[in-house]
Amino acid sequence: MEKFIKKEEFKEKVLDLRRVARVVAGGKRMSFRATVVIGDLKGRVGVGIGKGLDVMQAISKAKANAKKNLINLELKENRTIFHEVEAKYSAARVIIKPAKKGNGLKAGSAVRSVLSLAGIKDASAKILGRTPNKLTNALAALSALKKLKVGLK
Repeated sequence: MEKFIKKEEFKEKVLDLRRVARVVAGGKRMSFRATVVIGDLKGRVGVGIGKGLDVMQAISKAKANAKKNLINLELKENRTIFHEVEAKYSAARVIIKPAKKGNGLKAGSAVRSVLSLAGIKDASAKILGRTPNKLTNALAALSALKKLKVGLK
């Protein structure tokens, strides 16, 4: 009997993987925190965080959390966003601007991952905050995309 493997509809990218500690009476309890971005390259994107005792557990929890936090976008000509947006999340500030067809995606680190998995092919983005934290930069990019007025599904 053949087994059918369900093809995953979302692409995923692990942005950040850290070993974190909780201090208890007996010492430190180590665990892992994973930050994962998922998207279907057609306008749906989400960022999730998960903690677990091992790396795989943290990544699978983060993936499940990202599926809960999905947002839907409508893209202009399936390539770019409709207008410029700016957002702040914690210490991270991000600005995203639309670009002409063929310009490509010009963005740094976490913001680039969020935009590419959302299916945005032409855009320019800049991280204005001073924090190098990939989690807050990704969440700032997500909140900027939530601010898009035209074409929300």
